[in-house]
Amino acid sequence: MDPIEDIFESSLNLEETHFKEGYDEGYADGLISGKEEGHQVGLKTGFEVGEELGFYRGCADVWNSAIRVDPNWGSARVQKTIKQMDELIQKYPISEPENESVSDMMDSLRLKFRAICASLNVKLEYNGYPKASDAGKIEF
Repeated sequence: MDPIEDIFESSLNLEETHFKEGYDEGYADGLISGKEEGHQVGLKTGFEVGEELGFYRGCADVWNSAIRVDPNWGSARVQKTIKQMDELIQKYPISEPENESVSDMMDSLRLKFRAICASLNVKLEYNGYPKASDAGKIEF
């Protein structure tokens, strides 16, 4: 092959070469920034879930203490719901955030919490979770 043809060959492939180099650099940078962003989002989400679970754990502990002090405290239905809520908190897969049942379990916990509060006629709210009255205030 003639050396002059080699020069022209590399010139013809110049755009393709630069495209591939740019793609490879962008991909590598994207992996790094994606991992960092994913880490930050995971920390924030994990903290929020832990905070909400802690709130429900504290409420369940107080209600269970009231039941131990006075076994007739609350109705049998409320006591049963408190026990179910307690079991849900214990079964919550904290170390498995990709478990598909996580959102269903959290929804069930929220529902049981609201049912207990309504039955006891108390106004407790977890401040970290948006309330129905705040639906118009949420911005995206």
